[in-house]
Amino acid sequence: MEILSEQELKKLQKISIDMAKCFADFCRKHGLTCYLCGGGCIGTIRHGGMIPWDDDLDFFMPRDDYEKAWRLWKKEMKDSRYVLEKSDASHVDHNLFFTLRDKETTLIKPYQKDLDITHGVALDVLPLDGYPDKKWQRRLQCFWALIYSLYCAQLVPVNHGKKVEMLGKIALAVVPSRKIRYCIWRMAEKKMTKYKIKECKGITELCSGPGYMKNWYPREAFAKAVYRPFEDTQMPIPVGYDDYLKIAFGDYMQMPPEEKRVGHHEALFMDLDNSYVKYRGKYYAQN
Repeated sequence: MEILSEQELKKLQKISIDMAKCFADFCRKHGLTCYLCGGGCIGTIRHGGMIPWDDDLDFFMPRDDYEKAWRLWKKEMKDSRYVLEKSDASHVDHNLFFTLRDKETTLIKPYQKDLDITHGVALDVLPLDGYPDKKWQRRLQCFWALIYSLYCAQLVPVNHGKKVEMLGKIALAVVPSRKIRYCIWRMAEKKMTKYKIKECKGITELCSGPGYMKNWYPREAFAKAVYRPFEDTQMPIPVGYDDYLKIAFGDYMQMPPEEKRVGHHEALFMDLDNSYVKYRGKYYAQN
């Protein structure tokens, strides 16, 4: 993706903020806990809004509220401009969590270009799970989380070394059936999520990739959401945001070097004024 102009970035940020407002209001209406995470949480504390060069927002949710949220959204928000995408037995979007997509826009990511999905600006919503206290339980949890990641995403893992990439190719080749892959990742999901947050001292994120999967956060850091100023509104962040951000990102108040102050999400094609359906067969779902 080419570097966005300042005008394009501001427009993309506004679309992301509007989506976040809608989702946060939906969660508040239904008594569900959600918190901005990653760059959105850092931006809230360090900038009072979006990180100036950031291009999207993400949310965390405790697992139980996460499961309720996507079911309620599917039921109640059918007429919303924001479409919920989540992999299941008949639908794959190569993600490990559900996303909301703005159907009035176009943002096609390279790893999804072969899919016939809602290719709009996306808001990622990731679940949080209990981190078991015993080491052997934790090892099992990570094992099942890796199995889940492979068969739910149904993509060969890259950027994790040649050995991991080779094992991923073999595992997917051995199970070519989408139906059987679904059965495997559903079983793995049940195994990895059986450690309830209220029964554990720590919390972890199992759907953010192997790098973040290893993180242990104190349960108290996510005991509730607190609202803080964010651009022209207020957004929820974890009550223990300082503990969370230090563990995940280190000195999060330190500004990165100038050369790294760029958006980090690649896009094959973007049009913020027209719906993705205009580009079917041209930039996505060509086969």
